[in-house]
Amino acid sequence: MKHIHFIAIGGAIMHQLALALQKQGYIITGSDDEITDPAKSNLKAAGLLPEEYGWFPEKIETSPRPSPKEREVGSAPDAIVLGMHAKADNPELVAAKKAGIPIYSFPQYVYEVSKNKKRVVVAGSHGKTTITSMIMHILKHEGVQFDYLVGARVAGFEQSVQLTDAPLIILEGDEYPASVEEKRPKIFFYHPDISVLSGIAWDHINVFPTYEIYFNQFEQYLQGLAPNTKVFYNNEDPEVKRVIGTSPGPSEGGEMDSNSARGKGNIIAIPYQTPPFHYEDGFPVMDTDEGPVKVSVFGRHNLLNMQAAIDVCMELGVAESACYKAIASFTGAARRLEKVKEEKNLLVYRDFAHAPSKLKATLNAVREAYADHHLVACFELHTFSSLNEQFLKEYAHSMDAADDATVYFSHHALSLKGLPPLDPETVKKYFDRNDVNIIDEKTKLETTVKKMISNKEKPVFLLLMSSGTFDGIDWNTVSSQ
Repeated sequence: MKHIHFIAIGGAIMHQLALALQKQGYIITGSDDEITDPAKSNLKAAGLLPEEYGWFPEKIETSPRPSPKEREVGSAPDAIVLGMHAKADNPELVAAKKAGIPIYSFPQYVYEVSKNKKRVVVAGSHGKTTITSMIMHILKHEGVQFDYLVGARVAGFEQSVQLTDAPLIILEGDEYPASVEEKRPKIFFYHPDISVLSGIAWDHINVFPTYEIYFNQFEQYLQGLAPNTKVFYNNEDPEVKRVIGTSPGPSEGGEMDSNSARGKGNIIAIPYQTPPFHYEDGFPVMDTDEGPVKVSVFGRHNLLNMQAAIDVCMELGVAESACYKAIASFTGAARRLEKVKEEKNLLVYRDFAHAPSKLKATLNAVREAYADHHLVACFELHTFSSLNEQFLKEYAHSMDAADDATVYFSHHALSLKGLPPLDPETVKKYFDRNDVNIIDEKTKLETTVKKMISNKEKPVFLLLMSSGTFDGIDWNTVSSQ
């Protein structure tokens, strides 16, 4: 029975991997210097919450092992899973190196336990969680046995990571570095049999300081795939087409036929695009050869995501008609255009959108589906990239689709990320919209939004976009009428 020790066990995916391995019979221990909910509650319920916060090299030399009757002291771990939160001088990491214990980032370890499975990896700058969730939903609906790793809570699934004896695994791929020891993107380590490339738009400026460096990560990803790997790619994204090899780069000439089934590196590149659809009562109806299919998520970008998921599932052997039947009941992943509240003349949705391309896609989706509503958009600058003045210019016109637009940031978030102060007028300049509200005080944000959604002639759609929490604002209270 293997003993796996997690350094930085409190991470969103790290703790889910720990729970999944425990269910498989592994002995799991871990450490972290801070653990918050939901990880804290989940680890406590499984008996995996560390007794003390901090780093303890003695856990590496001889760690506690659970037994049916009591916790006994056993030998050192068989392997270490290292979270991105851990720094290079982490005392446990130093001890593990000294002891010669194998050290893995979480994507490396996921590959270790899934290398005998068929692997599907969903990669790209945006849409990854939604496409992964849609694939999972269809496969579950059809009774297909599979494992998964996804970056959000998905309706019908108890956890974000599952590892069993299933012959198939669906993985949400991330271009962020794997760990302090292995700084290449996580997607490099999964070695898929099938992949999706959903879009390319600059992100993670703290790691990829220029767009071309960021773009190059996807070039390397494709170059590292085995020959004849099938890659379903977004045929509506010029940068995806460029990296696949179906359109020229800045200094290239000529163009490969966009319907070609082969791209760079001898991969089998298969395009997908938004399927035909129309709207009925605010939600899309797909116009398919099987007849009309009404779905429960809206927005052209989500229809595009849906097509990618359907193409992958058909490649896995699910009939097209079964895919349509299944996808009709998909309601979305957590915080991906997720309904928070519905009252007379008021709809409140939240979305994980934080990059410029995501803001535009989400706002355009709402604008198209709810053209008769007054659209109030509230966006929080929360990520390192979004709070960095060098990156802010990318947000120009990203909120133009809203009737009322508000951008919020906290000086505490800037301090935590080690960034210099931001002036609201500077932020406003970069969004390039004269009437955008830039707010840096929580109470003022609450007052402003409450005023924006009150006394409107039309019904109001309040859209909350952030990868954070707006400093813990209770939006049910703010939006009470």
